[in-house]
Amino acid sequence: MSPHDLPLAVDRQDLRPLAIQLADGLRAAAASGALRTGDRLPSTRALATTLAVSRTVTAAAYEVLQAEGWIDGRRGAGTYVIAAPGLPAPKHPRRPRARQPEPERGIDLRPGTPWASGMCPAAWRRAWRAAADPPILTRPVVAGLPEFRAAVVEHLVRHRGLAVQPEVVLATGGSTAAVAELAAVLLRPGDVVAVEEPGYPRAVATLRAAGMHVLPVPVDPEGLVVAALPDRARAVYCTPAHQFPLGATLSARRRLALVAWARERAAWVLEDDYDGELRHHGAPLPLLASVGPDVVVHLGTASKILTPTLGVGWLAAPGDVVAAVLGHRSSTGMRPSPAGQRVLTALAVSGDLARHLRRVRRELLARRELVVGALRAAGLPVRGDQAGAHLVVELSGLDAERGAVHHAAGEGLLLDGLERCHDGPPRRHGVTLGYAAPASRSALAGTLPGLTALLAAS
Repeated sequence: MSPHDLPLAVDRQDLRPLAIQLADGLRAAAASGALRTGDRLPSTRALATTLAVSRTVTAAAYEVLQAEGWIDGRRGAGTYVIAAPGLPAPKHPRRPRARQPEPERGIDLRPGTPWASGMCPAAWRRAWRAAADPPILTRPVVAGLPEFRAAVVEHLVRHRGLAVQPEVVLATGGSTAAVAELAAVLLRPGDVVAVEEPGYPRAVATLRAAGMHVLPVPVDPEGLVVAALPDRARAVYCTPAHQFPLGATLSARRRLALVAWARERAAWVLEDDYDGELRHHGAPLPLLASVGPDVVVHLGTASKILTPTLGVGWLAAPGDVVAAVLGHRSSTGMRPSPAGQRVLTALAVSGDLARHLRRVRRELLARRELVVGALRAAGLPVRGDQAGAHLVVELSGLDAERGAVHHAAGEGLLLDGLERCHDGPPRRHGVTLGYAAPASRSALAGTLPGLTALLAAS
């Protein structure tokens, strides 16, 4: 901390010694919060220069506070605040260490984790260097950086078959952040929003936090059961390309039916395409946003194809929705961070993003075949299309599911159960098995004998 940042002064007309005045001033700064535990104090020499006193004065003040247990100094390391007036001073003064959260231990086999080790380190470093090249921004870009929006347009047409113009694309902080913004501008508290059951719990929690009345709708092998949608719903949140968590693809006839349902009721469809780029076989069905661009808001994210480190996603929507979101951001101060946008743009422009996606699709297909082969050899039922980075192993009941998750944790394997994906009493039972997080295919293969034995016994 600079001595100029401290609210300190000495008064030569004051009858108290200068060192005592200075010690009192430092105590007051700590009590008011201007100095906090862990702050490094200026050196006695620097503080003496700033206050125009001798170094003997500042050294004496520090000695008083050190004797009282408020500060502590180490040779070559500086002097630090270790307590504040009003709090008990430590018996054995030492600089406190920040307490770190306890990391989760085990091999992560939960869904939603990308294959981070598959990113080429050289490409990653190039992208960050390129992101630092443009001038530092002095004003927020509410819609997202123009170059990022252009890169998303190219990404959507190349990898998702969705042709849109840059003006209907906005940067977001990710899919969940986009759901929160859309709830604020498209809906009113108390509106009914239909969600898949089982479905994505963070989206459900976000909608409920925005004051929405959430109604679950069942899912079958064709995806969301459109015929079960409530007439009074003002919006539907769904994951049609790869239903989370069961992994079904919404059939073509149901896509048409869903768009027709939304048009008849002037409702909105929030299409979360969280890992739509990761299809392993066959041509993907047209996105809902292609079928019904007037009633569908398309959401995408970098979290599953790259890393959540970037904290960036995108939405494509009709112009009036884009205008409403921009107005909401301007009035609330909400806006996506440009740093992740610049990195993703650099990856896209260089071609490294496309190369990464090809590599990820090949690797995840091989991993899926490895996992499915082991599970079926053990007689275990598997659900989920050949897409994404997770599948579901069905189990006999809730007790079996909870037991499998618990016993897996005891074996150092982190699993998720379907229970957390239900808003009401669970109707499907099993575990969602992600296969992207292990650093290598051999590391994943090493977990399979114990995992399949554990699940077969559940």
